[in-house]
Amino acid sequence: MSRTEDNWFLSSSLFGAASAVVITGLLVAKPKDPTFDLVSIDLTSFKFNLPLLDVGLVLTVNITNPNIVPIHYSSSTMSIFYKGALLGSADIKAGSQSAKSSKVLRLPARLNGLQLAHHAASFVADVAKREMVLDAAVDIAGAAKVLWWDHKFAVHVDSHLTVDPLFLDVVEQENKSELDLFVS
Repeated sequence: MSRTEDNWFLSSSLFGAASAVVITGLLVAKPKDPTFDLVSIDLTSFKFNLPLLDVGLVLTVNITNPNIVPIHYSSSTMSIFYKGALLGSADIKAGSQSAKSSKVLRLPARLNGLQLAHHAASFVADVAKREMVLDAAVDIAGAAKVLWWDHKFAVHVDSHLTVDPLFLDVVEQENKSELDLFVS
């Protein structure tokens, strides 16, 4: 073989090997759904202006990114439901999270007392038994950077929570997240 053919063969072999390593890495690094856990609920304000009641809360949420790449996400709003009705919302600020890490976020939330008043009988019964069931949903969009490419994603999270309405303790929770990757 000539020197040119040797160089071409070596270049092709190196490119093929590098491609195989990248493809294997992408297959091994299959994206995993992040996990979300509500750690605590803290009452920050309670305003009773007849006939309205506004409640301010801070939700402390632990988010785990199990993936091998850092992520960046845009701001979003978590919707909080009681008995199927929108009770309030919590704002999530845009941010980022390192690879294979956990992060605690404190989310300010506002509950609409008028909606709670529509379910007054159920709420009083829940307070009496010290068990209130809430649902929450949020969609978060962002990007994960792999080498020099940003891979866009969207995560939808549904949470089913049982809380003690007197002391605001989280009694039980079930969180389901669904990750969608967009190839661009």
